[in-house]
Amino acid sequence: MQLKHLRTLLSPQDGAAKVTCMAWSQNNAKFAVCTVDRVVLLYDEHGERRDKFSTKPADMKYGRKSYMVKGMAFSPDSTKIAIGQTDNIIYVYKIGEDWGDKKVICNKFIQTSAVTCLQWPAEYIIVFGLAEGKVRLANTKTNKSSTIYGTDSYVVSLTTNCSGKGILSGHADGTIVRYFFDDEGSGESQGKLVNHPCPPYALAWATTSIVAAGCDRRIVAYGKEGQVLQTFDYSRDPQEREFTTAAASPGGQSVVLGSYDRLRVLNWSPRKSIWEEAKPKEIANLYTITALAWKRDGSRLCAGTLCGGVEQFDCCLRRSIYKNKFELTYVGPSQVIVKNLSSGTRVVLKSHYGYEVEEVKILGKERYLVAHTSDTLLLGDLNTNRLSEVAWQGSGGNEKYFFENENVCMIFNAGELTLVEYGSNDTLGSVRTEFMNPHLISIRINERRQRGMEDNKKLAYLVDIKTIAIVDLIGGYNIGTISHESRVDWLELNETGHKLLFRDRKLRWVPGSDVLVAQNRSNLCVWYNIEAPERVTISSIRGDVAGLERGGGKTEVMVTEGVTTVAYTLDEGLIEFGTAIDDGNYSRATAFLETLEMTPETEAMWKTLSKLALEARQLHIAERCFSALGHVAKARFLHETNEIADQVSREYGGEGTDFYQVRARLAMLEKNYKLAEMIFLEQNAIEEAMDMYQELHRWDECIAVAEAKGHPALEKLRRGYYQWLMDTQQEERAGELQESQGDGLAAISLYLKAGLPAKAARLVLTREELLANTELVEHITAALIKGELYERAGDLFEKIRNPQRALECYCKGNAFMKAIELARLAFPVEVVRLEEAWGDYLVQQKQLDAAINHYIEARCSIKAIEAALGARQWKKAIYILDLQDRNTASKYYPRVAQHYASLQEYEIAEELYTKGDRTKDAIDMYTQAGRWEQAHKLAMKCMRPEDVSVLYITQAQEMEKQGKYREAERLYVTVEEPDLAITMFKKHKLYDDMIRLVGKHHPDLLSDTHLHLGKELEAEGRLQEAEYHYLEAQEWKATVNMYCSSGLWEDAYRVAKAHGGANAHKHVACLWAKSLGGEAAVRLLNKLGLLEAAIDHAADNCSFEFAFELSRLALKHKTPEIHLRYAMYLEDEGKFEEAEAEFIRAGKPKEAVLMFVHNQDWEAAQRVAEAHNPDSVAEVLVGQAREALEEKDFQKAEGLLLRAQKPGLALNYYKEAGLWSDALRICKEYVPGQLEALQEEYEREATKKGGRGVEGLVEQARQWEQSGEYSRAVDCYLKVWDSGNSSLVEKCWMKAAELSIKFLPPQRSLEVVRAVGPQLIGIGKHSAAAELYLNLDLVKEAIDAFIEDEEWNKAKRVAKELDPRYEDYVDQHYKEFLKNQGKVDSLVGVDVVAALDLYVEQGQWDKCIETATKQNYKILHKYVALYATHLIREGGFAQALALYVQHGAPANPQNFNIYKRIFTDMVNSPGTNSAEAYHSWADLRDVLFNLCENLVKSSEANSPAHEEFETMLLIAHYYATRSAAQSIKQLETVAARLSVSLLRHTQLLPADKAFYEAGIAAKAVGWENMAFIFLNRFLDLTDAIEEGTLDALDHSDFQDTDIPFEVPLPAKQHVPETQREEVRDWVLTVSMDQRLEQVLPRDERGVYEASLVAASTGVRALPCLITGYPILRNKIEFKRPGKAANKDNWNKFLMAIKTSHSPVCQDVLKFISQWCGGLPSTSFSFQ
Repeated sequence: MQLKHLRTLLSPQDGAAKVTCMAWSQNNAKFAVCTVDRVVLLYDEHGERRDKFSTKPADMKYGRKSYMVKGMAFSPDSTKIAIGQTDNIIYVYKIGEDWGDKKVICNKFIQTSAVTCLQWPAEYIIVFGLAEGKVRLANTKTNKSSTIYGTDSYVVSLTTNCSGKGILSGHADGTIVRYFFDDEGSGESQGKLVNHPCPPYALAWATTSIVAAGCDRRIVAYGKEGQVLQTFDYSRDPQEREFTTAAASPGGQSVVLGSYDRLRVLNWSPRKSIWEEAKPKEIANLYTITALAWKRDGSRLCAGTLCGGVEQFDCCLRRSIYKNKFELTYVGPSQVIVKNLSSGTRVVLKSHYGYEVEEVKILGKERYLVAHTSDTLLLGDLNTNRLSEVAWQGSGGNEKYFFENENVCMIFNAGELTLVEYGSNDTLGSVRTEFMNPHLISIRINERRQRGMEDNKKLAYLVDIKTIAIVDLIGGYNIGTISHESRVDWLELNETGHKLLFRDRKLRWVPGSDVLVAQNRSNLCVWYNIEAPERVTISSIRGDVAGLERGGGKTEVMVTEGVTTVAYTLDEGLIEFGTAIDDGNYSRATAFLETLEMTPETEAMWKTLSKLALEARQLHIAERCFSALGHVAKARFLHETNEIADQVSREYGGEGTDFYQVRARLAMLEKNYKLAEMIFLEQNAIEEAMDMYQELHRWDECIAVAEAKGHPALEKLRRGYYQWLMDTQQEERAGELQESQGDGLAAISLYLKAGLPAKAARLVLTREELLANTELVEHITAALIKGELYERAGDLFEKIRNPQRALECYCKGNAFMKAIELARLAFPVEVVRLEEAWGDYLVQQKQLDAAINHYIEARCSIKAIEAALGARQWKKAIYILDLQDRNTASKYYPRVAQHYASLQEYEIAEELYTKGDRTKDAIDMYTQAGRWEQAHKLAMKCMRPEDVSVLYITQAQEMEKQGKYREAERLYVTVEEPDLAITMFKKHKLYDDMIRLVGKHHPDLLSDTHLHLGKELEAEGRLQEAEYHYLEAQEWKATVNMYCSSGLWEDAYRVAKAHGGANAHKHVACLWAKSLGGEAAVRLLNKLGLLEAAIDHAADNCSFEFAFELSRLALKHKTPEIHLRYAMYLEDEGKFEEAEAEFIRAGKPKEAVLMFVHNQDWEAAQRVAEAHNPDSVAEVLVGQAREALEEKDFQKAEGLLLRAQKPGLALNYYKEAGLWSDALRICKEYVPGQLEALQEEYEREATKKGGRGVEGLVEQARQWEQSGEYSRAVDCYLKVWDSGNSSLVEKCWMKAAELSIKFLPPQRSLEVVRAVGPQLIGIGKHSAAAELYLNLDLVKEAIDAFIEDEEWNKAKRVAKELDPRYEDYVDQHYKEFLKNQGKVDSLVGVDVVAALDLYVEQGQWDKCIETATKQNYKILHKYVALYATHLIREGGFAQALALYVQHGAPANPQNFNIYKRIFTDMVNSPGTNSAEAYHSWADLRDVLFNLCENLVKSSEANSPAHEEFETMLLIAHYYATRSAAQSIKQLETVAARLSVSLLRHTQLLPADKAFYEAGIAAKAVGWENMAFIFLNRFLDLTDAIEEGTLDALDHSDFQDTDIPFEVPLPAKQHVPETQREEVRDWVLTVSMDQRLEQVLPRDERGVYEASLVAASTGVRALPCLITGYPILRNKIEFKRPGKAANKDNWNKFLMAIKTSHSPVCQDVLKFISQWCGGLPSTSFSFQ
């Protein structure tokens, strides 16, 4: 898998603003990101931002920034998000299905410590980790949380497996813990799994392993049980940093780990079964990855960063287009996304077993998916998104697929039909058939649900060409087989799978008709009317139907009977009838039928014709049909209808069937009376409609028609209806009629007469006047009681206030609920008795569980207990028993206990037995269940320990007698007597069990026990068993010895081979062969393949005779080798003469020579060498020479070596002895070719030897020089080196240089000088080196030597005189030197800019500015800007301002940001709203004034920047003037007005601070309305700052003012918490008093008094220079256009200056004079 960057979803910020967590929804439609501001942003699957919501703290009193979001997850249905927070809470937000749905909190779970991570693996289940180390579960259904497991270490990470059934938690101490809700049959362990070397912040659970990483920069893959599978170590990679987060792909085949600027990708290779690292995704300036989220379909990965960015990556292995209609995206080896390019729909095809998907095809009208893996087949329906994966072994792609059935895929392969139901991962069934045509297979899968049948899946198919098999696919069994005589070519089951229809070649149509002919064995079947398949004409035939012939007015079926063909004639009339019907010729059809006798077939045809004739309005034919069928009434009715139609036709012409009476009668014939009524009423034939209903006795409809039409005979009709009801004894219907007409008494009388007292009672109960008739009520109640309708009688008695009789009736009718309700009101004493009676009645009705509560109400505890036990309500029985006294309850507890014991809930049963004082029964229960430990524990509680031991040992001995040794063992062990159990097993020779117990209870004796048993069994001759115990005791040698002593060599060999060392079996084989001897031994060893090994082994063990015997018989070529080994053996034994003979027999005389040489027996050595191996003579001489050398007899040694013709060895020996003169002598005489090399070697040695060697070299050099070998002399001088004698070294090097310049070629002399120069410099002889360089005109090298020696004047002189090109080079190095030495003062004279830069580097700003001041204006302001920037960064904006006050503010665009920053810092700084702050504001004002004046003269004049600085100047002037006014009491209102005026500039000022200052100033001068509005706005702003957004601000108070709405959100609170609380209290108090009107004051324009713009006219007034308020009248204008003041304010200001002599106010006047081109010459007015 590779990562490809798609888009940036969220742009990063400049600083740290980390993305805390991210999550994809399960349906892939939503993506959530939580930012550092605790806001959740929601994106759609295309990466478009669609929604957002803010999270909230657990408690608002701690503020909105009191927590961080650490975990976030979507619910499985994608409609909710869980948010885990560090303020110890989890909120679950319902976000809905659609974008923009309201976000509501639907669950919250308060915890005891911070939530650190969170997952939502299954419906209702949220799993999360806490800082205290617990991993807990929150259930959103019950709204409760519980602990899954606890540790002592902070939970750093949490992840789930692919199915969501298991969780992994990583902890700060490196522990990784695994827990399963369901292990899905894997059998993997739970609990602590691994101890990782560092906290595993990056943790992922893939399909095959667990991947963990952290701050140690190592990625470790662990196996399913925690073993280390692979390690990827990046700890030595300087580019890599710690791993912060990890995510596994949804398929579990890939893992991505995030670190700094990098995403590392690991892909699982199923073929190699290892993780392979893909190329990492490196993105510069991405910074640390803090969160990763993988889309559920695996196609996208999102990464969140430390700077708040979110990047989206495409994840895929490869993409392909299928038939230009589908896009296949392989997101992992086992996962493919199939996208329909036309509709955009997507299906995720995934192998659940992790197999690699090899090929994907889309078949079956491009609706069905087919894909192969190595072991499975993947199928899917693209329309319904149902996918299946079934086990499938590859068959070379020969499968054929049929998709005719929408629910099932049919796969044919090699004569086998396999069925796979879409959406199921198991094959539905598999059968063998050769018939692949889908028409010969029928499958029905739950197509018509039937009651009582959950699943119905059946298959019909052909076993062979004439046999159909029907299979139940659920049970997998054959329902039945149908054998047919001829070939079946079509079959189909009905929808329920209960009927089968099939046909063969003998089923065919009669030509030109709808008559069907078929053969069923020996019958010919003819269906003349296919509409009535049950009407079949059957004739017996003796052969097979051969064909059909029709012609000459007859139809014949040709049947082959043996060799003859017989014609069977069909009924041509019936065939003709069918044809006539098809042609619509009903008269012809009637004529045919009239010629036929009445048979079942003919009757069916008459019925068909009657139906068709009525539909075609051929009423005469219909009448004839009904007559023929014997339907007299219909025939008569149609006859009358025909007469009407004929009469109408005769009188009026046209079709009589269209007459309304005819149409109405036809509707009546079809029983559609409403249609007939409508037809009559359309013609206003009301009487006819009423007659129709009367004739049919449908009186209600008749009366309804009369009522609707206001017929005069309505009453007569009603009477007639009533009389008819009475005549026909329909009293109930008559009663209902009287009741509907309001005659209650008559209705009741009729109901009673009809034997319906309940209806009478119901009527009486609804009418008060009838209730008053006592006699009537008595009559009804008597009738009710007689009919045993006691409950209704009780209701009536209760209604007439006769509670006693009512209660009796209720009791008799078992209506106990009503009885008790009545008794509670009338007879409270009876309630208890009635409850008991109700309980008894319910017990009789076998409703025992319902009776319990009534018995409890009646305080009949015993009955309640009996009922509970009878109803098997055990918990309720226990509850009741616990409320009873001990004596009552004790006899019932054991019964309940027996029930729980039968359910194997032994703990509950034990508790109940104990409560019932039947502890012994509890012990017996545990004993019978084989739970000896619990039985023992219980026995220990109620018996003495020795009694328990006796009881258990007795019981165990009893078990032992019965042969139940395991049970006996458990009993012995329970009472801590394992030795008795061991003895028992030993006695019965059950050694395996004995060993098991010894291993468990006496492990130290286990080996001894095995050994002891082995010996016993050996003694008994049970060698196989003895072998087992010996080997368990690790005594294989004893086993081998046992078998050898018993002559069982094969077993001995087997054991030795299996358990002995490498040679043990060879040893046994040797012994075995030795015991056999001769040819038998050879055969055995050949069989074992050890012949050669046996010979070697015999030789190794000094059995030379046996070895010689074997080699003689079988391996003659081994004989010399044995002689050699024998010789070596004899040599070791000191038998040299015998050894010599054996070496010669072995053909190894040289070994004999070496033996004698080794023992320094030179004569013998010489003898053997000369006799048997002349080549070795030299070696003997060399050996003697070596001995002479050891004795320092060099002369003798030299003679021997020269005899041996080894002068080279002599040379080496002299060299090693340091006798170089002898060495050189030998070399000259015998090997002159090596002389030069030897000479060089000698020189090297001399050099190594230091002083003594150096002198030798110097001497040698002088010799070369004297002999005219200058080149060699130079080389020799150059080799001289002595750290302790530099003068000698210098002389030699200079000599070498001198000789090279004088006598050697120029090229060589240049090389020598270039070699000597650096070496001289190296020993500090710079001048000497420079001289040498200058001798060969190497000017630059000479200059470099002087520079290195810091001889700057010499360097400059050489450059000037010899090569002026290098003057700049020297100057440059000189500057660098001064810089590096920090000699700035000297540098100023050389390079002032470099000096200034150096001052900056060293932080000597004052010196830098002082020096720059002496330079030009441009240089000065470059360094002023740098210093200002430095000061601003350090937080010293005031010093930066002072710098510009001192040096002026040039109009350089590159300085604009500095000026803006100084302005911003100044207006944001605290403590500036006071008189003391005047000088700071005046400085800012003056600098901005200077800047604006400079801008006017520059190219930036009238630019947006210029306008912005003019605005800043105005603001600074207002602030300075306000500070001046605050110093004089009488200017308090001027200061307040200036604070208010500043509000129109809040786009440049911190809004909260500006509104606070304006509100406080207004409050101070008593403008309470203004103060309330401004301070209320201030509080809104502080809340907005907390929330991080201004969206919630209400601007209604500032409509039609020039106070801006769109202002920047302040980054922090500018007013301290205490002052904010004071303002909050004041605003709350004022709003509670309701004494202020929340409206800003207005002026004569009708607008807010401080607004410059009149909203109604759009006219803009000039602001007053003193107050900032608009000037409406009494304007004083200044020379500078656009500058003016209000006369009153100006005079007031001047007056204040005259009275107070305030220097700051005078400074304000001075500035105004500068700014506005002088002051106006106006006089004062004290009016």
